[in-house]
Amino acid sequence: MDFQSCVNINKEWDIVGARQIGRDFARKIGFGTVDQARIATAISELARNIYLYAGTGKICFETIEEIDRKGLVILAMDDGPGIAEISKVMEDGYSTSGGLGAGLPGVKRLMDEFDIISEQEKGTKIKAVKWVR
Repeated sequence: MDFQSCVNINKEWDIVGARQIGRDFARKIGFGTVDQARIATAISELARNIYLYAGTGKICFETIEEIDRKGLVILAMDDGPGIAEISKVMEDGYSTSGGLGAGLPGVKRLMDEFDIISEQEKGTKIKAVKWVR
């Protein structure tokens, strides 16, 4: 994959930057305002998780085109502690930070495709895709 833009997540303010770049990508690809908001929310959640649990990481964006559709790939990567129990963090309402617990299940609902790979002490990689309707 050839990512067109990446945002390093090192401080809380970077979450805002990632969200803005993702929304700009979404608008340029042709997403409507509702889907732009969904994408921005998913990015916020992914970036916040990097900031809270891994400390640093990055969010990358890529536009994809197939014969009959186009979309946006969001890749969130970190070298943090990893996720011990992926099934647990994918439960609605589960939160270790005292947040709302929308977290990763919320991201999965907001996007069309969602994939998570995590290895303890090696980090986490999450790929989420949204297709233009």
